Amino acid sequence: MSADQASTLSLYVHVPFCSSRCGYCDFNTYTATELGNEVRRDSFHEVLAAEVRIAAEQLSTSQQVSTVFVGGGTPTLLGSHGLNYVLQEIKDSFGLVAGAEVTTEANPDSVDQQMLEELRAGGFTRMSLGMQSSAPRVLQVLERTHTPGASVQAARWAVEAGFEHVNLDLIYGTPGETDDDLKASVDTALSAGIDHLSAYALIVEDGTALSRRIARGELPAPDDDVCADRYELIDQQMNAAGMPWYEVSNWARPGGECQHNLAYWRSQHWWGVGPGAHSHIDGRRWWNVKHPAPYAERVRAHEAPIADAEQLTADDLRTEQVMLGLRLAEGMSAQSFDDVLLDDLLRRGLIDQSARADSRVQLTLAGRLLADAVVRELLPS
Repeated sequence: MSADQASTLSLYVHVPFCSSRCGYCDFNTYTATELGNEVRRDSFHEVLAAEVRIAAEQLSTSQQVSTVFVGGGTPTLLGSHGLNYVLQEIKDSFGLVAGAEVTTEANPDSVDQQMLEELRAGGFTRMSLGMQSSAPRVLQVLERTHTPGASVQAARWAVEAGFEHVNLDLIYGTPGETDDDLKASVDTALSAGIDHLSAYALIVEDGTALSRRIARGELPAPDDDVCADRYELIDQQMNAAGMPWYEVSNWARPGGECQHNLAYWRSQHWWGVGPGAHSHIDGRRWWNVKHPAPYAERVRAHEAPIADAEQLTADDLRTEQVMLGLRLAEGMSAQSFDDVLLDDLLRRGLIDQSARADSRVQLTLAGRLLADAVVRELLPS
């Protein structure tokens, strides 16, 4: 990796713990019951820090990290001490560029004011909280454990603690949710003083408790048309609040965009630490052992915990660049696309006319709702 490329390095840290499993979730996470005595949560930060050291040795570069994102799971189950410990190892092993963005995710019921102050003092600059909804019945269907007001309280604590950026996540399209529920959720999120909102349509993943409830007829499946209408409602409210979209599922005040996620969407370089974490450097992608127990065993033996890897072809890289780049409000250069295809997308109102005149491809609101279909049309079959 060249020095210029290395300067864009981002670091992702996966914490695989949750206090309970939400009914819709199929992430690589585990409750204490599922793990038993195989992995100790109270010392797992030491394992993650050990992999950070291994990663720094393998990279063999003095380049620093520009963004850090600790995700999960519920990273804050490691406590402020554990998270600050891992961050300090990143600083010692890699170093952080001046003004580096350092994010952790959290469930609202896993933090308090003191923890947030300790995380901010330790160097975290961005907090991302899983709100999902302000409607009690929606939280119940999703099997979320926090109360409706906990998300706003946690976000306000984060703002008061001095976090530069605070994000709340919403899920829309949950069975039983109404338009008024969603509007109230967005208004509630905005009342917390956040500068970033993420909102995702509910996806029913195979093997989850939610999918089984839908299969048994206990709940209706999410409706695509309803989800599209809900997306438009969110976009209207966020525009009115001065927080336009910058990625299909993300809105922010100018300057509040998540730089770590932009690194993914711009196909830059990132190194993943933790069970099941993925990495991408110079067109090579690899991923770690998924289960925390064998992962920790490999790391303690000072072995890279890689499960497998692949070298992306030029076609693979192009496909990913289009799939991810078109999701951004900044769009992509139009030069490598077929003019006839672009003219047809423009005629159908799926790409922006002014951007097209400026030799760029940018999705309209209608195009965002059909983003996957637009990507399929633009990519060669």
